Amino acid sequence: MSISQERLQELTALCHQFRIDLVALLHKIQTGHPGGSLSAVEIITTLYAEKMKLFPQDPLNEDRDRFVLSKGHAAPMLYLNLADRGFFPKEDLATLRQIGSHLQGHPCAHKTPGVEVSTGPLGLGLSAGLGIALAGELQKKSYYTYVLLGDGEIQEGGIWEALMCAHKFKPRRLIAILDHNGVQLDGTNEEIMPVGDVKAKFAAFGWHTISINGHDIAAISQAIDEAKAYGEGPVMIIAETVKGKGVSFMEGKNTWHGKAISDSDYEKAMLELKGGK
Repeated sequence: MSISQERLQELTALCHQFRIDLVALLHKIQTGHPGGSLSAVEIITTLYAEKMKLFPQDPLNEDRDRFVLSKGHAAPMLYLNLADRGFFPKEDLATLRQIGSHLQGHPCAHKTPGVEVSTGPLGLGLSAGLGIALAGELQKKSYYTYVLLGDGEIQEGGIWEALMCAHKFKPRRLIAILDHNGVQLDGTNEEIMPVGDVKAKFAAFGWHTISINGHDIAAISQAIDEAKAYGEGPVMIIAETVKGKGVSFMEGKNTWHGKAISDSDYEKAMLELKGGK
């Protein structure tokens, strides 16, 4: 089902506001991960605002769709979406990464409503998502499980073990999305550990693969619909993105993986974002 132009405009505006809110929040607390959060804005927002079945007032409802943020450092963008959907008050966002806050630097399932799996150590989320998806099939549930992976993360061996296992058991409601921005903490993926043709590799491991522009909301929505319609096993959506998307001096720079936003950089970013660039 194609997304209407009116709804597309609403989601585009929401993503733009989330970028402003993210930069403002991380500047205020002087910590956090801007680059990978900004690359995932459209992916996470399309899932939470448009595609996932959620019950904010009943976060553990058995029929809810599940989302696993395997690249846990993008937690700020997850929190913005959770707050927007009403899982907790928006005022709580100001406590991000502060002592005593339920909004930790990486998602914690024990503390934060709406967080399914505690993530931070990379390479764990796909296995967790696979287990959740298989449990749903055993229980004859109709929920979908979504896993958002980072492309630096897929250098971890556990990811490939999960890919093999998923091919064997073929869960029909497991949809993984790769935030393929090409940059990780210490440099580009090619500099650190080249993975090669990820689409060909995922396909070789038995996954149905779909490639999209990860900043195109309509394309993301369509890819999720296609993944649901596939119905023969797990699907990997390869979303081509830009690390730091929306702030020109952050785009494609590994230095903005986890760098604090200075006053001068905040002013430059706000000038761009509020100017609509």
